[in-house]
Amino acid sequence: MGWGFVSFALFGVLLLLLLAAGIEDARRREIANWKNAAIALLAPLWWVAHGYGWGDAGWQMLLAIVVFALFVGAFHFGWMGGGDVKMIGALALWLPGNALLFMLVVMSIIGGALTLLMLVDHWRRKAPGVVETPYGVAIAMAAIVALHEPIFNQIT
Repeated sequence: MGWGFVSFALFGVLLLLLLAAGIEDARRREIANWKNAAIALLAPLWWVAHGYGWGDAGWQMLLAIVVFALFVGAFHFGWMGGGDVKMIGALALWLPGNALLFMLVVMSIIGGALTLLMLVDHWRRKAPGVVETPYGVAIAMAAIVALHEPIFNQIT
């Protein structure tokens, strides 16, 4: 059993966690803490499988802390939910800088499109209150797209 198999297995577990979190957010507008914790706690195994050294892991943790802190600001202003912020922070442990930036851009595009669709539906139904976009769906989709390259580079 080589690290390639472990990498694929970790990707499979992450994929299932992301799908479950996206579905849960779409249905209930929340993401369970245990899912975000599992994503974060699996990241060190991902680092080992991808040959991260102590320095790489340290930079990855620093990057994740910075990204998490930025999105805590979004939570403070009511722009995102707490589960969304925790999921972004957990995923920041998995993705190196360029891939993380790519994920955030894709997340923003998908999230914007999803918000527009929800606004149109909210207006069409003449529903009271404000629209709550299940941003976990956009985060999960963007993470899957961003993780595609690191996982499939293992087999080339």
